[in-house]
Amino acid sequence: MKYRLACLSAAIVLWLSLSVAGTAVGDAPPEAVEPQSCTVIGAGRLATTDGSVITSHTDCSSECRVHVVPGRTFPTGSLAPVHWGMVYFGREDDRRALPLGNYGKVIGHIPQAERTYSYFHTGYSQMNEHQLAIGESTCSQRPELDVAFVEGVTRQIMTVEQVQVFALQRCRTSREAVELIGGLMERYGFLPSAGGAEALCIADPRELWVMEIFSVGPEWAPEGGTPGAIWAARRVPDDHIVVIPNYVRIREIDLENPDFLASPNYMQEAVDRGWFDPKAGRPFIWQEAYAPRITEGSLSRLWLIMSSIAPGLKDWPQRRLQGPAGPRTLYSQPIEGADFYPFSVKPERKLSVRDVIAFQRSLFEDTIYDMTWDPAWMVSGSGGKVEKSPMASPFIPPALQSVLRIRHHRTIAQQGYGMVAQLRSWLPDEVGGVYWFYVDNPFVSAYVPIYAGVTDVSPLYKTYDFERFSEDSARWAVDVVEKLMLLRWQPAVEDLRAARNPLEEGFFSSQEDVEKKAVALLQKNAASAKKFLTDLTIQRMEQAVTLFRTLRADLLSKYSGDSY
Repeated sequence: MKYRLACLSAAIVLWLSLSVAGTAVGDAPPEAVEPQSCTVIGAGRLATTDGSVITSHTDCSSECRVHVVPGRTFPTGSLAPVHWGMVYFGREDDRRALPLGNYGKVIGHIPQAERTYSYFHTGYSQMNEHQLAIGESTCSQRPELDVAFVEGVTRQIMTVEQVQVFALQRCRTSREAVELIGGLMERYGFLPSAGGAEALCIADPRELWVMEIFSVGPEWAPEGGTPGAIWAARRVPDDHIVVIPNYVRIREIDLENPDFLASPNYMQEAVDRGWFDPKAGRPFIWQEAYAPRITEGSLSRLWLIMSSIAPGLKDWPQRRLQGPAGPRTLYSQPIEGADFYPFSVKPERKLSVRDVIAFQRSLFEDTIYDMTWDPAWMVSGSGGKVEKSPMASPFIPPALQSVLRIRHHRTIAQQGYGMVAQLRSWLPDEVGGVYWFYVDNPFVSAYVPIYAGVTDVSPLYKTYDFERFSEDSARWAVDVVEKLMLLRWQPAVEDLRAARNPLEEGFFSSQEDVEKKAVALLQKNAASAKKFLTDLTIQRMEQAVTLFRTLRADLLSKYSGDSY
């Protein structure tokens, strides 16, 4: 056992040294390998413990830097640039980290708003000063609908990340955002930047909407008079939770119901392409018309979250290791389709921000998708008993997965960045909107609250280049700790929790007092309140990075000595 652990540890140390030096990751960013790695969980105001509306996002984009883009006024007739390259540092032709504020190649323009709102910019921007927040999840679509960007040829110009920016700059409510996004996509054409359809979970302090967008193929031209996208949106009931695991969730569409919105071609495109026959006597099912069959990676996330929050809703598949398998084994049971899962569910217990964070950190513990229980991790222990190796981890690199012959199962989230947005109607916007932001891997990272009234963030969260390590980057601080944890993952997880959890607990336990002080300051002087929230946010971000720098040294000292 010791010899095997030593060999594996040596391999991990070698891989870590190459990764940190930049050579192992230099061929391609890890985010480009699996673009559909974003999970969204949204909750209506009657489904949460405090009455907030929640949307969330776990993203795999390399552009994890966050910064505040202030609202501005523009002269009448101004034009707003449309960019290509917000998500992956300028795309394949130039993967270098662009300077902060450079959003990539300009591929078109649209009329500028005379007044824009402040918002927080990331690869997929997430919240603005008026508590409008958006979670994003790339989905699959029929290949006939795909559009690839070819400069000078492709007529579609509106990526989902760009349209999220326009919505955050111009809208206050989720319904307004749906209508604006739909109109821009129809007029300028949807250009997928991550290789497929898109689903958005758009929230304000009172409503939550799911919006799903398909492209229309490369032949579209704006002068043709047809919409440049196919889209539909549905309001989530106030007492429900919705989950978007890189797969579209809307099924039937009822435009006589004000809780539905859609493009004028939402059904006609399917009819024209022979994907739906209105004379067949069957209802039009949006999900089946435009999306391929659901894959296991999406299905597993739907199963885990929905069966956890509404266990009594239906007879869920038995995929927990401790659960009864019945007449079939866990691995031979039938696989249910996407239609098995309702659009949204009423939770049996209301969810909090911390519950959503727990889902984002889920490793599918003690289910058939838990990679740490793979037989390759089983080793001889004391007394001849078989036990789990202390190195058992779900985050090992693909090369080691091949060596160990471990079957890969994705976790809820992948490396990148993400958030949980908490939106509250009873508080001023500056305080009511707070999004709990992490970088890199949520299982390892610390969540830091950023309030809507914040005017700046720490430089440590504005710095990242995936090809070059930097001591001044929050994401690199977390990423190196994650790699060092691979030396002895199981005990290192306890070291991580012992160091990180008290910091996060302090953020949550002081939330009420912080917000009372901020509200009191707002009543006297808005600038003072914003300065208080900004200074506090920067201080907390720096605390988080200091924690991971210290943890890096502790893990090196504790686990690298017996690696060879």
